[in-house]
Amino acid sequence: MINKTYNTLQQVFGFQSFLPGQEKIITAVLNGRSALAVFPTGQGKSLCYQLPALHLPGLTLVISPLMALMKDQVDFLISKGTPAARLDSSLDFNEVNQIYERLNHNELKLLYVAPERFANERFVGLVARLRLSLMVIDEAHCISEWGHNFRPDYLKLAELAKTFAVPAVLALTATATPDVTNDICRSFSIAAADFVHTGSYRPNLNLFFKPGKDPVRSLLEELKKNDQTGPTIVYVTRQQTAEEVAQKLTAAGHHARPYHAGLRDELRQQTQEWFMASDSAIVVATIAFGMGIDKSNIRAVYHYNLPKSLENYSQEIGRAGRDGKPSSCTMFGSPDDLLALENFVYGDTPEESRVRDMIDFILAQNRYFDCAVYELANRFDMRPLVVKTLLTYLELEGVIKSTGPFYSAYQIKPLKPSAEILAGFSTERQTFLRNLLSCAVKKKIWFTIDIQEAVQKTDSPRKRIISALDYLERSGDLILKVSGARLGFRKNDNGQLDIDSLKEKLAKRFRQREKNDLHRIQLVLDLINHRGCKTRFLLDYFGENPDDDCGHCQFCLHGKNEVIDRETITMPDPDNNVAMQARALRTEHPEALGANRQVTRFLCGLSSPMLSRYKLTGHKLFGQTADYSFTHIMKWVGKHIQRLTP
Repeated sequence: MINKTYNTLQQVFGFQSFLPGQEKIITAVLNGRSALAVFPTGQGKSLCYQLPALHLPGLTLVISPLMALMKDQVDFLISKGTPAARLDSSLDFNEVNQIYERLNHNELKLLYVAPERFANERFVGLVARLRLSLMVIDEAHCISEWGHNFRPDYLKLAELAKTFAVPAVLALTATATPDVTNDICRSFSIAAADFVHTGSYRPNLNLFFKPGKDPVRSLLEELKKNDQTGPTIVYVTRQQTAEEVAQKLTAAGHHARPYHAGLRDELRQQTQEWFMASDSAIVVATIAFGMGIDKSNIRAVYHYNLPKSLENYSQEIGRAGRDGKPSSCTMFGSPDDLLALENFVYGDTPEESRVRDMIDFILAQNRYFDCAVYELANRFDMRPLVVKTLLTYLELEGVIKSTGPFYSAYQIKPLKPSAEILAGFSTERQTFLRNLLSCAVKKKIWFTIDIQEAVQKTDSPRKRIISALDYLERSGDLILKVSGARLGFRKNDNGQLDIDSLKEKLAKRFRQREKNDLHRIQLVLDLINHRGCKTRFLLDYFGENPDDDCGHCQFCLHGKNEVIDRETITMPDPDNNVAMQARALRTEHPEALGANRQVTRFLCGLSSPMLSRYKLTGHKLFGQTADYSFTHIMKWVGKHIQRLTP
């Protein structure tokens, strides 16, 4: 097998030797053992599954949240003659169905999907029928609540690996503290011998920190001083900032474009392709840019605003200098950035009373029940991610058990007359299909089938109905679309459940997440203010504990620090007019502004489902105190608004 592996490495991928850590991970996977690879950005994590996939008998399923990575890697694999595909939100239903058809005929070796794809019952049903040899979890730190980018969808992946009886799981990440790696290894039963950490030190990256009140001026000075010698990324926090900074750089004679989630997909793709082809492009971007992009000659990464964690910072600077040549990484930032980042954290934390209300709502459901995330988000004024997290917590506590995602309605467009569709089936099946198709209600071109109605009318289980519709589509009898995504659950026997203790435990869990996120922001400040080697501080955080200073960061080169002090000036309270207007608005919209945290979120300009529902984000008072700290306004609301509320 070793000789075959080297032949594939050289003949298919064009490399003469493995990078550090790759061979050990590949050997583990080929021997059917789960493994964890913590490699720096750009150090060959993808080869650790792409190469084994060509030698394994079944499908390699790659789970990644990075659309850009999916597209680039699938294009690369296809260019090498490897049958690969991706399922993501950019594909239309015809393209998705073509991939399903290839999977049904075992024509693919690698399939890339986002974790959210497992909320699709058709996909889950299909994967359950396939022969899987390897499940790959990219950005595996997302599974850990200790991580900087926890995603509840990832918590389900360990269970799915068991459900699909996958022989081995490969977890990959570039940024993981010891706590996070322990979580990953425990979740996927990875032995210590199959955990490979190659270290994240990049000797060609020079770290500089220049905080101040005028980051635009600082950025322009740095670009001029360095003569902007190559492709550059400037990271910002807000979409509006990306637009404004790109305009100012363009006005100063630089080739700059913004990139953020608010732009059309087509425009983002054009900007990405422009950047990849250029040797002098500057992209001013939110963190949405750069994930999964493989460009080796990025010469500089600037943080116009402070990053929200050392993990984000490490990942983002890791996009510079992948060709090994010297590259600069400069962080600006100011106390204003600290306030904005911390306000985002407070704004994301749900109101404790709403957490308790949602738990009561779930416990009041029938034994088998279903729900839609966005319905719950609107009902309890929580972000969808928070709703999914709370549902996941309830599963982990054994209160509920997922019975799987499903769609409430299927839409069909017949391609043949009913008589022709039914011909060739047995009498019993014709009766079943006739009853099923009679449930279809025509809208314009498409017919909608309410699955629950079809279950009753055909006296058949849901699984048979979905299988029948899938079969008719594969046979070319109709085209199929789905709508109304819902999550199914079963309530466990909760007779001995201490409901009050459960509510307090889960509310405390959200408080702890808030505390952890705030601590991560403080660690960024600690890095800037650290009077010592910056690189060493960063490596210590990730558990690498180097013996020596790097010799080439700002402190090692100049022996001095520019620091950020938290603002000590006491800001005056908002005036009485704001209090009067907020009080009146609260009376008008008690659902959206009934709790102090909701009013504070509104005044600080932080959106929520109910604020959007009642169109309050367009109100003149929205964001009136955006320059204040969330905690300051929360205290002020409690004193000046709640006390006077009727």
